[in-house]
Amino acid sequence: MPLFSGLSEKLNHIFTKLTHKGMLTDLEIKQVMREVRIALLEADVNYNVAKDFITRASEKASGEDVLKSLTPMQTIIKIVNDELIELMGSKHSKLAVADKPPTIYMMCGLQGSGKTTMCGKLAALLKKQGKKVMLAACDVYRPAAIKQLQIVGEKADAEVFTLGQIDPVKIAREAVDAAKHKSADILIIDTAGRLHIDETLMAEITNIKDAVSPTEILLVVDSMTGQDAVNVADTFNKQLDVSGVILTKLDGDNRAGAALSIRAVTGKPIKFTGIGEKMGDIEPFHPDRMSSRILGMGDVLTLIEKAQNAISEEDAKKMEKKLQTGFDFNDYLVQMESLKKMGGIKDVLGMIPGMSKMDFDEADSENQMLRTKAIIQSMTPRERRYPDMIKGGQRKRIAAGSGTTIQDVNKLLKQFEAMKGIMKQFQGGKMPKGGKGMRLPFKF
Repeated sequence: MPLFSGLSEKLNHIFTKLTHKGMLTDLEIKQVMREVRIALLEADVNYNVAKDFITRASEKASGEDVLKSLTPMQTIIKIVNDELIELMGSKHSKLAVADKPPTIYMMCGLQGSGKTTMCGKLAALLKKQGKKVMLAACDVYRPAAIKQLQIVGEKADAEVFTLGQIDPVKIAREAVDAAKHKSADILIIDTAGRLHIDETLMAEITNIKDAVSPTEILLVVDSMTGQDAVNVADTFNKQLDVSGVILTKLDGDNRAGAALSIRAVTGKPIKFTGIGEKMGDIEPFHPDRMSSRILGMGDVLTLIEKAQNAISEEDAKKMEKKLQTGFDFNDYLVQMESLKKMGGIKDVLGMIPGMSKMDFDEADSENQMLRTKAIIQSMTPRERRYPDMIKGGQRKRIAAGSGTTIQDVNKLLKQFEAMKGIMKQFQGGKMPKGGKGMRLPFKF
């Protein structure tokens, strides 16, 4: 499901009403901004943040250039886009690196925010960058917390340092010594969380901070909690002076309140987002890309990065050759697996300009994936190779053989043709319409 689809749909509905308008009046601009403000508040954006946002956007929208513009929709969208980018921090904030290893990242947050899992995800990401990473288990209170860190550490191929359930400050100190001894580039410290913020929690984290002088203090917050996440971030920041925020559970249709409010309230950047349950489901946070996705304008750069991770150069060359000689259902199965690695077809389409509204009816769900495989596997080798030959009687036989309906088979054939159309637009690295002439560094 595309990120913040609820807010995105409301904003697009607002802007679409301007499509056939000529020049706008001040009154019309005020009405548009009022509707944008309501959409932000319904998405659980902080009241003061939404108010300031609309004030700034309204001032820009009331200028002579906008009032006289013959393309009011594009002009208003640009203003809102610029303000969203500014609201979320203008540019991507990279992790700081210590002058002398190990670089220490101290992770903190409330229990249930996904902090321990995020320790593993961050470790896996840094491992991909060629870093030697060690994890330190300083959550000695939550049942099985140490075991959980060991499990995610194993998945991330990162060593976990633990001394059991003793003083967390002592564990942190000795973890730093161990990281130095083993020439680790990065040490990630998993601190204890609580069900709510309390003095004991803050005192312990402060003591760990004083003991190891972390390069960064990263606060992990659950984006699904909306304004509660913002309040948690504000409290932790005032106590610890965090250097950045990691938003978890950003993969559903949750409200955009946390993502759009945290920077404005705390002054600290969002550095990463968790966008799924798998170890690789972590993305650097780019305000410009996030704004583009919220406004339904796609996110080509993130799509490129996902494709590069999911599709090897060798496979890309093979697929380019297939497009030239004839793309068939055997290739479609291969591409389905690649799309699954990239997050699913709906997520991919949401990143392509102009295609976020394409109706694929949950085609990335596991059940739909299995149903699609069953239909393709019920085809004869010749039918897979030449889909155009599949007529009424054959469709009936394929439906019976796969335990589906003729409508399911028809739908798949329609999706197949749509997929071929998309991929042909990418052939040779060309962007589909709306991609502003950008070129992909890979070829399908």
